[in-house]
Amino acid sequence: MRSLAGFRPGNSAQILLVDDEIHTLLGFNTLLKSAGLRSVTTIDDSRNVIPFLEKQAEKNAQVALIVLDLSMPFVPGEELLVDIKQRFPDIPVIIMTATNTIDSAVQCMKNGAMDYLVKPVESNRFISSIRQALEVHRLQQEVLYLKKSLLADQLSNPAAFSHIITQDKQMLSIFKYVEAIAPSSHPVLITGETGVGKELIGKAIHKCGKPGKEFVAVNVAGLDDTMFSDTLFGHKKGAYTGADAVREGLIARAAGGTAFLDEIGDMSPQSQVKLLRLIQENEFYPLGSDIPKKSDAHIITATNRDLKLAIDNGHFRKDLYFRLCSHHIYIPPLRNRKEDIPVLVDHFLDKAAKALDKKAPIPPPDLFSLLSSYDFPGNVRELESMVINAVSLHKTGMLSLESFRQMMKSEAFTKNGKVELEKPLPGHPGIEQFFGKFPSIKQMEDYLIGEALKRANGNQGTAAAFLGITRQALNKRLNRQVSS
Repeated sequence: MRSLAGFRPGNSAQILLVDDEIHTLLGFNTLLKSAGLRSVTTIDDSRNVIPFLEKQAEKNAQVALIVLDLSMPFVPGEELLVDIKQRFPDIPVIIMTATNTIDSAVQCMKNGAMDYLVKPVESNRFISSIRQALEVHRLQQEVLYLKKSLLADQLSNPAAFSHIITQDKQMLSIFKYVEAIAPSSHPVLITGETGVGKELIGKAIHKCGKPGKEFVAVNVAGLDDTMFSDTLFGHKKGAYTGADAVREGLIARAAGGTAFLDEIGDMSPQSQVKLLRLIQENEFYPLGSDIPKKSDAHIITATNRDLKLAIDNGHFRKDLYFRLCSHHIYIPPLRNRKEDIPVLVDHFLDKAAKALDKKAPIPPPDLFSLLSSYDFPGNVRELESMVINAVSLHKTGMLSLESFRQMMKSEAFTKNGKVELEKPLPGHPGIEQFFGKFPSIKQMEDYLIGEALKRANGNQGTAAAFLGITRQALNKRLNRQVSS
C-alpha cells in the first residue's frame, strides 16, 4: 500500500479517464470540465495506467478517482481493476462500460469498484457518481492524514503559524487540524469570541492550502444585500445608476486562492441565499448580469455569534450553516489559555516599542499575576490594546501597572478596582450564599482578603490592587488576622 508520508488531502482532485475510444474520452473530459472538475487526465492505452499511477505516487500528486472501461485491448478492464485495487487500494474506481450484465457488475463490485455505470450514461448520473466518489475519497484521506498529524509531535509547516503567538496545547492541536484540512476545497467555519484571532487562523489555513495565492478578506457585517453582492460578486457596466464601468468582485479576485468572510452571522437573508449558491454551485451572478461566473476560491467564514441560536431564532439558514461548517474550528478565549499571556505581553511590548520608537520597557513582576486574574472579554486584541496604552504612557524604568488596572473592565472588577462578589446562587440571595447567614464586617473583610490573595497567587501587591488599598494597609489587616 502506498505511504501517506507527505500527503495532504485534496492536494489534487485529479480524475483519470481510461478508455480505448478517444472520442469517448474527449466527450467525458469536456463534460467534467464544464461541471467545474478541471483536473482530468485521459489514457487510451490500458498498459500505461499502472506506470502512470506509480509516477504520480512518486511525485505525491495522487489520482483521486479512476473511471475505467472494461472492454479494452491489451489489458482488460477487469484485470486492471484488480491490479489497481491491490497496488492503490485508497483510489476509488468507477466502472463505465457497455457490458450490461448482472454477473459483470457483481464481480466488479466484489473486486472493489465503487460504482458501475452502463453506457450510454446520462450526464447528470455521471457527474453525480463522480462527485460522490470524490467526496468519499476526500473524507477517507482527511481522516487518515488527521490521525497521522495529531499523533505527530511537530507541525509540517510551522512557518504558516509564525504570526500566531502561543504556547497553549489547545492552540497547537488547532494548528495540526488546520494542516490536515487546509488543502480541502470545502468551506471552513471559524468561531470564537471577538479578538481571539479568527482571521489569523484563516490566514494560516490559506498559507497551508493555497501558498502563493491571493488571500482576500472582507467584513460582511452591516452590508445590505446590494452592497454584499457588489462587494463580493462585482457588477457589469450600467447595472445601476453610477455603475459607469465593470467592477470585478472580491470572489473573482480570490480566484485560485482564499476568500475570508468575517462576521457572516450578520448577513441578510437575501445575502445568505447568494452565499449558499456560491458554495453549492461554485458560481455567482455579478449585479446586472444573468450569466453566471464560476469560482474556485476557497471559502473561509468566521463569526463571534452563536449560529445555532440564530437558526433557532430564524435569523440564519440551517442549510447554509451545514454547508459552511464542513470543517469547523473553535478558538478558545484567552481566559482559557492563560499560559499565553506572558509570551503575548513580551511580543506586544516589543511591537509597541518599535511602533512608538521607544526602548521596550521591563514588565513588573506583579503584571502577570494581575493579568491572569482578568477575564479578557476582548481577548488577545484587548491585551494588545492594554500593552500599547501602557507603553505609550511609559517614560523610563519599569512599566507601570496603573494603566492596566484602569483598563480592566471584566466581571471580576468594579469601576474602582475592587473585587466583586460572585452571582448569588438560586435560593440564596446576595452574600449569604458564602456564609449561610448575613456576615459580619470582619467575616466579609477576611473573605475578600483571602479571595484577593488567591487570585493574585499570593502576591500581596497585586492583591492590594484588587482590593483598592495600599500594600501597607493590606499588611496591617493581615497582621491583625494573625494576632486575633
